Amino acid sequence: MKKLLGLDFTHFRGDLLGGITAGIVALPLALAFGLQSGMGAAAGLYGAIFIGFFAALFGGTNTQISGPTAPMTAVSMVVIAGIIAGVEGDVDRAIPLILMVFLLAGLIQIGLGIIKIGTYIRYIPYPVVSGFMTGIGVIIIITQVLPLLGYYPKEDKSFVREFKPQAEEVLLERILREEAAEDILVLEDFKETVRRAGSITRQEIQQECVVLAQNGSSGVIGALKVMARAFRNINFIDLILGLITIAIIYGWKRINKLIPSQLAALVFVTIGAYFFVPDYRTIGVIPAGFPDLRLDIFTGFTFSEIRPFIVSAFSLAFLGAIDSLLTSIVADNLTKTKHRPNKELIGQGIGNSIASLFGGIPGAGATIRTVVNIDSGGKTKISGMVAGLLLLTVLLSLGPLASKIPAAVLAGILVTVGIGVMDWKGLKMIRKIPTKEVVVMLLVLAMTVFVGLIEAVAVGMILASILFMKTISDVVERRTVSAPLKDFSREIPWYDEGDIIERLGHKVYIKHLDGPLFFGFATRFQEMIKVLPEIEVVIIRMDKVPYMDQSGLYAMEEAIMDLQAKDIKVVFTDLKGQPLAIMERFNLIPRLVEREYCFENFGAASEWLERHLLNESLKPKNADSEVKTS
Repeated sequence: MKKLLGLDFTHFRGDLLGGITAGIVALPLALAFGLQSGMGAAAGLYGAIFIGFFAALFGGTNTQISGPTAPMTAVSMVVIAGIIAGVEGDVDRAIPLILMVFLLAGLIQIGLGIIKIGTYIRYIPYPVVSGFMTGIGVIIIITQVLPLLGYYPKEDKSFVREFKPQAEEVLLERILREEAAEDILVLEDFKETVRRAGSITRQEIQQECVVLAQNGSSGVIGALKVMARAFRNINFIDLILGLITIAIIYGWKRINKLIPSQLAALVFVTIGAYFFVPDYRTIGVIPAGFPDLRLDIFTGFTFSEIRPFIVSAFSLAFLGAIDSLLTSIVADNLTKTKHRPNKELIGQGIGNSIASLFGGIPGAGATIRTVVNIDSGGKTKISGMVAGLLLLTVLLSLGPLASKIPAAVLAGILVTVGIGVMDWKGLKMIRKIPTKEVVVMLLVLAMTVFVGLIEAVAVGMILASILFMKTISDVVERRTVSAPLKDFSREIPWYDEGDIIERLGHKVYIKHLDGPLFFGFATRFQEMIKVLPEIEVVIIRMDKVPYMDQSGLYAMEEAIMDLQAKDIKVVFTDLKGQPLAIMERFNLIPRLVEREYCFENFGAASEWLERHLLNESLKPKNADSEVKTS
């Protein structure tokens, strides 16, 4: 084994090729995600460089390629827009706040890894993941229709003009807040308010109108509001460039599979636009050289300003965790290996934290790039580090050239990304999967698009959990049917019960429990116990009860007390493991049922039953009961 500094160089050739290929695929996506986020294409490239390198170095999935992803960018876009709106459109003031939220998200991910939350991510139900990913795809497509059409609301003068009354109201409210901070009584000194209001310039009003127009058209709902206006103001140069990009991406694979289709589209359309289209919109300036360390994120705001966005940091952290670990599972399936989820979260957190210090947007494990890496020969974390270094090389040497990329090209790339992110397999199976799973998937999809990503996952998880518990409760109930008394004799005894029902059934009821006794089934269990006929002994068979929660425990306690109040003897068989432990911890045993009546198996219980009923038969006893078993 060739190892250096803890890195395995045994497969260096494959890692080098895999990393270079994944880096090439990552380049156009990084630029596109950066532009979509609102931070600029350069921020996407910075994120891909630092997250890609450090998440690979410190992560727990050897072949994972990390960087800005569609879900993380969708949330980042909302966070960025919210912070800019919160500081009244002052972008310079917003940047430190935005980067601090990204830094907090990275630190939270490190914390999630330390407390081992990563182990539980795999329990997210598929309908939740399906609805979430499809919703992300819809968000990307809708929000990219405007730049694909070449329509930018803040540049539409008639649209911006509509916000003039609202802009004047915002500026007046700002004056009132300033006066309140200076302890000026407005009603007593309204002339001062009038004086300050009179000093507002047309330029200030126009700037506020632009900010409000941009905020009003951001996100899915904002894009839908201005969609009709966008189609009336199409920039056909941008539209044609975007459509050509989409056509190349989908058609290139039929021509050449070695060069990634997105990179081919980026290069060809950019060259064509540069030489043959005299006037087109570019992605903006990408600074040449190594990015600056943004220390102003520690000094450019107050705690009161960052406090409203702490929830956003948690949202990014949890979403990044889910996104990364789902990709890790894909990598495991392809490489037949097993990732370390908590270490992966720590690595992702370190990558996101460092990226924020250099002005990069947050990211996570990227499924497509990871698959490309594996298919190209990547086997160790060196491949992810190579991908990050390749992007750094592009930044240092080709930054000015990248600035010439048409914005419409990245919009076209993102439209194809949105289409690819959607779970088409799940959508095609809607007619075949259970209705309740369809409801969960569609609800998560709708909430992802129109409410929020974290809210969608939270509601989806809660609903899926409730439906799952209902399903398990129904399964247990079907296995422990409580039939009318006259039908009890028709129940099928378990294999080891022999003819005991035929001989002693008028005195004994055997309660079969099959499955977990938890709060979803506790009430039903109590109801079944209460309809028992008058008998002398109830044998509760716990052979197939793997788990009992507190609700199940209390249901069992109440059932035992009800039976004992009727002078019915209660015994257990095969009580062991967690159910025995919790019953001992809460003192049901031996307080209600003594240990001598907790038999190791049904055979021991039946021997005791023969002796017990023989002794009881010598006493006056009403034996007009029927035999029952369920």
